[in-house]
Amino acid sequence: MKNLFLTGAVSILLMTSCNKDEKLQTATSLEQQKLDYQARQIDIEKQKLAIEKEKINFEKQKDSIEKAAVAKEQSRQAEANRVARQSTTRRSSGSVASSSSSGSSSNSNTGSAGTTSTANQKKGWSSAAKGTVIGTVGGAAAGAIISKKNPGLGAVIGGVAGGATGYTIGRAEDRKSGRVQK
Repeated sequence: MKNLFLTGAVSILLMTSCNKDEKLQTATSLEQQKLDYQARQIDIEKQKLAIEKEKINFEKQKDSIEKAAVAKEQSRQAEANRVARQSTTRRSSGSVASSSSSGSSSNSNTGSAGTTSTANQKKGWSSAAKGTVIGTVGGAAAGAIISKKNPGLGAVIGGVAGGATGYTIGRAEDRKSGRVQK
């Protein structure tokens, strides 16, 4: 009887000690899981921050492209105005010499010819060009963000797809406005 009681006590003692190890291991694994979860959350926050940086860089590039386009358009307009003034002064000086013999009718003809030549020319970027640039930049940014394993390849594929889509939409706008004939 004594042996039976001793054997039972030892087995209970072993079971409780094994159970405590499991509880300690469970507590340790829970702590490890919490740390892993926090590490994953930090990685997610880093990715969100990287996406925000890409958005900011994209906006800066878009703004600089628009500013460059506006500056280029202004310089073209200034050049066109300068050329128009020079051609008007040359024509008016030439017409002064001929006005003594032919009258003032030559002055009115040169003025109307100068305005029609500048009115026929389209100025600035076409909608197709704008659409291509915007589509390429947007597609490249989206492709880089979407492709996690290889952002360079994603940017190239997205840029090509976005550029083609932007060109198609811009070309349709050019057709509507009459800049390009069907």
